[in-house]
Amino acid sequence: MAEEEEGFDPITLEILWSRLISIADEAAAALLRTAFSTIVRESNDFATVLMDANGDSISENTGGIASFSCILPRTTKHFLAKFPREAWRPGDCVITNDPWLATGHLPDITTVSPIFHRGRLVGFAGSIAHSPDVGGALWSADCREVFEEGIRIPPVRLLREGRRQEAVVEMFLANTRVPGQVLGDLEAQVTANEVCAARVAEFLEDAGLDDLQALGRALHARADRAMRQAIAALPDGTWTARIEADGFDEQVTRIACAVTVRGERMVIDYAGTSPQIDRGINCVMNYTHAYSVYPVKCALDPFTPRNEGSYRAIEVRAEEGSILNPRFPAPCSARQLTGHLLAGAIYKALAPVIPERIIAECGGAPTMRCLFSGLDRHGDRFSQILFASGGMGAAPHRDGLPTTAFPTNAGAGSIEAFESVAPLVVWRKQLRPDSGGPGRYRGGLGQEAEIEVRAPGPLRLSLLSDRRDHPAGGVLGGLSGAPAEIAMSDGTRPHPKSRTTIGPGMRLVMRYPGGGGYGPPEERDPAALAADLRDGYVTDPTPYGRR
Repeated sequence: MAEEEEGFDPITLEILWSRLISIADEAAAALLRTAFSTIVRESNDFATVLMDANGDSISENTGGIASFSCILPRTTKHFLAKFPREAWRPGDCVITNDPWLATGHLPDITTVSPIFHRGRLVGFAGSIAHSPDVGGALWSADCREVFEEGIRIPPVRLLREGRRQEAVVEMFLANTRVPGQVLGDLEAQVTANEVCAARVAEFLEDAGLDDLQALGRALHARADRAMRQAIAALPDGTWTARIEADGFDEQVTRIACAVTVRGERMVIDYAGTSPQIDRGINCVMNYTHAYSVYPVKCALDPFTPRNEGSYRAIEVRAEEGSILNPRFPAPCSARQLTGHLLAGAIYKALAPVIPERIIAECGGAPTMRCLFSGLDRHGDRFSQILFASGGMGAAPHRDGLPTTAFPTNAGAGSIEAFESVAPLVVWRKQLRPDSGGPGRYRGGLGQEAEIEVRAPGPLRLSLLSDRRDHPAGGVLGGLSGAPAEIAMSDGTRPHPKSRTTIGPGMRLVMRYPGGGGYGPPEERDPAALAADLRDGYVTDPTPYGRR
């Protein structure tokens, strides 16, 4: 076995791997405890990753955003191309938010710090977090170029041998609306990296290792072998699917997906997908790759911990100039409105092959977000996002989870925390009846949220949503979930992907879509339907063939 060739027996390897995951989790805990914004503290929009000296991931924090964990090693390799290994020093930290080098949009800040042991570079600690603000046109979907979407930071040193590069910090913060929160989160990321580096040094001493390279190769080989075995268990062939999204105004977007299995390798090809558009829903290749391989990992190999080796057997292709691989300077701030749909397309293609392992489309894919920005009653500027979710798609053996996001795992967090930092009141946040797609197993329910503005003056409101005209589809005979709906208390319906103004006392009502159903509705267990009717999850039994 490969791990034995590296000098590790399977039991020892499992113990060491578990400890490395705990190191990434401890770094994540440090980030959570020291972050300023509710985006990190409450909504979980971050990840921490431990990498070897080549920039290949070894372990990831357990609850991090999957796309971040897949992308961070790619970004680190870009850092190494600009700053070779011999140029790094203890106490360094390099950052970027370039969409094409990192996670696909400007609000995500990537920080990477070197790990030294006995005077040698042995690895890298990395973290990504969604910043409260990066200037520009807020977090929005309606910009025409990436230059409008905020400040773009090339790979640059934030810290050099522990000393903060003040000119870099000043330039960045001068372009943000809430510099205190932005800096607080950035310093929390640095702290997380420092915790990771310190724990790795302790780990190497305890394990009697000089570096992470041999252990990393063994862990990569183990993850790679698990995925290859899972793919090899599938029949050879090609399966296709197409799904449509609302796009922007009359520009409906299409995702064409072909999944090909040959032996122990898989190719996911998006040829035929819509060309890039001049609105911010383009999805750069890093993000496309991440949200293609992660759903496959969930379906085929859900129990082996993730690292660089998990995805080596999967190739992802998307034509340059398409909405899944746009050319610079395409706008891409709301790239999740496209990228989150990829899991549904892949599962739809694979449904005939592995019906027992896939789920229906999710109402929380893509996520629906609302961002409020302006002045509070003290005259201080704020920027606050509600990270709520629609319903998850139904599974082969159970109903979809209500108000649960997939493939992302960001969540709303505490509403009390949300209200404490912004002049906003959440009057309702409740399950939405009849929103789950009917099926043998019902799609997860969406929710309805009602938010009132309590600011002394009007606020800027940015909406990022989809599923209004294309609700989450069912699978294998299941029906679609309810579509998204957004309305103001005065009866007006704002554009679902644009910025607008909302005045004091006005309320925003957001009805989040439900997940698709699994299997024919008439096959639903009568007892399950009766329970749904009793609990108010379903009020009309007609789609189930009942009266």
